[in-house]
Amino acid sequence: MSHRTNRRRFLQASAATGVGFWVAGGVQAKESTSPNERIAFAGIGIGGRGSNDSADAGKAGEMVAICDVDEKFLNVAGEKRFPKAKRYTDFRKMLDEMGDRLDAVTVSIPDHVHTAAALMAMRMGKHCFCQKPLTRTIYEARLMARVAREQNVATQMGNQFNADNSFRRAAAVIKSGVLGTITDVHVWTNRPTWPQGSDRAKSVPCPKHLDWNVWLGPAPVRPYANGYHRFAWRSWWDFGSGALGDMACHTVNLPYMALNLRDPVAVQAETSGHNGDYFPKWSIINFDFPELDGRPPVKFTWYDGGKRPGRELFEGESVSKSGCLVIGEKGKLFAPGDYAGSDDDGEPHLIGGAEMPEVEWVESPGHFEEWVRAIKGGEPAMSNFPDYAGGLTETILLGNLAVWVAATGKGERVQWDAKNMKSTNVAGLETIIKPIYRPGYTLDVAASTPAVPMQRQRRRISGR
Repeated sequence: MSHRTNRRRFLQASAATGVGFWVAGGVQAKESTSPNERIAFAGIGIGGRGSNDSADAGKAGEMVAICDVDEKFLNVAGEKRFPKAKRYTDFRKMLDEMGDRLDAVTVSIPDHVHTAAALMAMRMGKHCFCQKPLTRTIYEARLMARVAREQNVATQMGNQFNADNSFRRAAAVIKSGVLGTITDVHVWTNRPTWPQGSDRAKSVPCPKHLDWNVWLGPAPVRPYANGYHRFAWRSWWDFGSGALGDMACHTVNLPYMALNLRDPVAVQAETSGHNGDYFPKWSIINFDFPELDGRPPVKFTWYDGGKRPGRELFEGESVSKSGCLVIGEKGKLFAPGDYAGSDDDGEPHLIGGAEMPEVEWVESPGHFEEWVRAIKGGEPAMSNFPDYAGGLTETILLGNLAVWVAATGKGERVQWDAKNMKSTNVAGLETIIKPIYRPGYTLDVAASTPAVPMQRQRRRISGR
C-alpha cells in the first residue's frame, strides 16, 4: 500500500535531497478573499487541445473571451460552449481590448506562437496556462520563466500526467534510492505520427475561414499549403519542435522530476538528416548531465521515429512503443507508454519482478486544478514556469539544438554553457537558440514591465 505524506513533510524532504525545485522560490500567487470567487478567463486557441483547456477554464470560472485564427473553430465554440464570450481571431487585439476584464489566459496554439501570446498576457499581469512544450526555443523558455517570476503570476504548463498518481509514485520510487545510483536514462516515443522529413507541399489558396498571417505570428512569412494547419506544423523548424518537442514534456517528465535533469553540459545527435526546414524522420540524442546537488552524473538518451533502446536492457520484457527506462546500480524502473504513468501500456514497475517499495508523494487535486488553486492564492502548480516547466523545456530543446547540428547524419558533440545559453564549441546557433520575431510581435522589452498590483488583481477576481 502506498502512503501519501502531507505537503509540508514532502517539501521539507524534497528540499533536503535537492529535488524541491518546483516549489523553491516559486511564484507566489495572490491571496484569495472568497472561495466562491469567479476567475475571468480567455482562451487563446480553442480547437484541438485548446478545446479541452478552454473547457477546463469554463468549469473553473467564466470564459470572457475566446480567440482562434480559424473562424470555424471559433464560431462553433462560441455558439455551442461559450455564447457569452467575445470572439477574436488575433490574441493581440483580444488582450488590448479585454485586458481589464481578464484574470487569466490559456495558450493552446502551435509552438511558435506560445511565447508571443504568453509574454503579452503575463506582462499585463495575467495568470497563464500554456500547453507543452512551453516554447519552441531555449531562449524563449528562459524568458518565459523570468517574466512569470517578475510579474508574480500563477503559471502552469500543460503536461497533464504530471498530476497522475502512478507518475508521482514512480518519481518517488526513483528518489527513494531503491535503484541505487542512477547511471543511465532512456526515453523513446513512436512519434512522429505526422508527415515529417520531406519538402514543403505546393502552395495553395488559404481557406477563407483561416487568418494565415495571424497563424504565422512571429514566424517568417511563407505561402499557405495543406498540412500546416492543424497538426503537421510540428514537423517544421519555423513552427514546431519535432517529435522531441511534442512528447518529451510527457515522457522525459518522470526522470526530470526524479533526478532534476537540468542544464546538461553536452549533447549529441544522430539523425536521418534534414535540410534546416523540416525535422528529420528519426533521431537519437545523447545528453550528458553533470553532478547536481549530490546527484551523480547521468547519461540520458532520447529516441524517436521508431528507434528504441536495445532489447537486452529490458531483461526479457517486451518494449513498448513509447516509454522510459531508468537504470541504477541496483535495479531498473520501466514506465511504459507516452506518459510514464498509468495508461494502456501498463503501470511503472521494477524490472525483474521486485515489488515497488512503499513511498510517499503528494497527491494532486488535478492538473488544471493546481493552476486554479495557485490563482486563488494557494501553492504554485508543480509545473509552473519558473521552477519546473522552464527548466524541463530548456533541457528538451537543447536536444533539438543537437539535431540542428546533425543535419547530414551524426552531428558534432555540442558543448553547452547553460548559464549563458550558448555553445562553447559550435558557432552559428544563435537564431536556433533565440528566434527573431516578425514586426508586430514582442520578445524582449527594454525594461521589465511593472507587475500589476496584487490588490488590483484581488479586487477584480473577488468582485466576480
